[in-house]
Amino acid sequence: MTPQPDPQAGAAVKAADRAHVFHSWSAQELIDPLAVAGAEGSYFWDYEGKRYLDFTSGLVFTNIGYQHPKVVAAIQEQAATLTTFAPAFAVEARSEAARLIAERTPGDLDKIFFTNGGAEAIENATRMARLHTGRPKVLSAYRSYHGATSTAINMTGDPRRWPNDSGSAGVVRFWAPFLYRSPFHASTEQEECERALQHLADTIAFEGPATIAAVVLETIPGTAGIMVPPPGYLEGVRALCDQYGILFVLDEVMAGFGRTGAWFAADHTGVVPDLMTFAKGVNSGYVPLGGVAISGAVAETFARRPYPGGLTYSGHPLACAAAVATINVMEEEGIVGQAARIGETVLGPGLRELADRHPSIGEVRGTGVFWALELVRNRETREPLVPYNASGEANAPMAAFAAAAKARGLWPFVNMNRTHVVPPCNITEAEAKEGLAALDEALSVADEHTV
Repeated sequence: MTPQPDPQAGAAVKAADRAHVFHSWSAQELIDPLAVAGAEGSYFWDYEGKRYLDFTSGLVFTNIGYQHPKVVAAIQEQAATLTTFAPAFAVEARSEAARLIAERTPGDLDKIFFTNGGAEAIENATRMARLHTGRPKVLSAYRSYHGATSTAINMTGDPRRWPNDSGSAGVVRFWAPFLYRSPFHASTEQEECERALQHLADTIAFEGPATIAAVVLETIPGTAGIMVPPPGYLEGVRALCDQYGILFVLDEVMAGFGRTGAWFAADHTGVVPDLMTFAKGVNSGYVPLGGVAISGAVAETFARRPYPGGLTYSGHPLACAAAVATINVMEEEGIVGQAARIGETVLGPGLRELADRHPSIGEVRGTGVFWALELVRNRETREPLVPYNASGEANAPMAAFAAAAKARGLWPFVNMNRTHVVPPCNITEAEAKEGLAALDEALSVADEHTV
C-alpha cells in the first residue's frame, strides 16, 4: 500500500467532478471535494500521495475496510457467473445472502426484503407496518436520521428534514433519552429512562394508540450523536408497543453488522423488534444493498395478500454476493469480536484519556467502534462548541478542528458540535492508536475555543 503521486490525473478527476457531478447535501459552488486515488484497509489516499486514516468508514459503512480481497473476488466471480437478474426469480446469491442475514437477526426475523440502501428499507418497513396494522401514524425521535427519501426524511429528526418536510406524512416525533442533554431534567440514567418512557407513553396516549402503526427508533442513534440508550429503555418501548398493538421497528442501518461489537445493536439488550432495517455494513458498502428483516407475524400478512412494493434491483446478485462474502469474512476473521475488543481496550479508554486532557470534550460515549465526542465551549454549562445546525463563521471552530485532523492524516467524521470515532470494525490496535494520537493533536485546536 504505497500511494504513487499523480497530480495531473487528480486534476482531471477534480475538473470532471466540478463540471458534472451534483453532490448531495451541498451548495455546489462552496465545496471542494478531495480527489481520491485509492483505498485499502483502514486508509485512503489522494493523487498527491497523501494518505488518510479513515475514522469515518466512508459514511459508516466500510465495516471490513476498503478492498478486502475476498469480497472483491466474490464480486468478480459473481459478475462472471450472473451479473444481474430480475428480483422475481430465485437466484443463488440472493437466497444465500437472505439465509445468512436471517441466521443473525434476533428472534423470528426470518424473511428478508432487499432494497438498494437504508432509506428504502425505512420506506418499506413503514409501509409494511401501516398495512399490517391498518393505522396511519408512525412515531420517531427528534434526534435521529433515517434517510433522504420521502417518508424517511419526514421521519428524520435533524435539520435536513426542514426543507423537505411536507408536514403531512403521518409522522409524530418524540424525545428519546439522552442524559447529557436531558429534556426530562434527569440526573441519573435510571431517571432518564423512566421519564423518557413516560414521555413516550404520554405521546402515544395523546396521539391515540389506535392510530399508531409503529414506533421507529435507531437502536443506537448514529448521525444524531451515538447516544447509547439507558438500560431498560428499549425493553420499555417494546412493552409499550405490545400493550397497544403497535409495531416496533429498529433501524440498524448504521449500528448493524458488527459496529457495536455485536452482529446487531439489539443483541446487547435481547429486544426483538417486529421489523429491522439494515444496509451499510451488510456488505461494507461495496455494492449498494439494504433491506428489511421481517417477523413471522408481519410476513403472514402478505402470505396471500400481495405486498404493494418492489424495486428493480431488489437483491441484486452483485450486491448479494458481496454480502455473502462480507458475512463469511466477518465470521472467519472474528471481526465482530475485534470491534468489541478494540472498543473496550483501545478506543473507549483512549477517548476517555483524551477527555481528561482536553477541556473541549464534554462527553465521551459509545461502544465497539461506534463512539462520539461531544465538543463544548464550557464543560460546566455544556454549551456546544458551535450552535445547533451552525454554518459559515458560526461553525468555524469545528471546521478548524476538522482541518487540523486532516492535516495530521486523520479523516474525521464531524457533525454539528461532535466528532464521531467510527473506523472499520477490523481496525488494528496500532491503527486505532495512530488515530487517537492524531485526534489528540487536533483537539488542541478545539480547546482554543473553550472558555
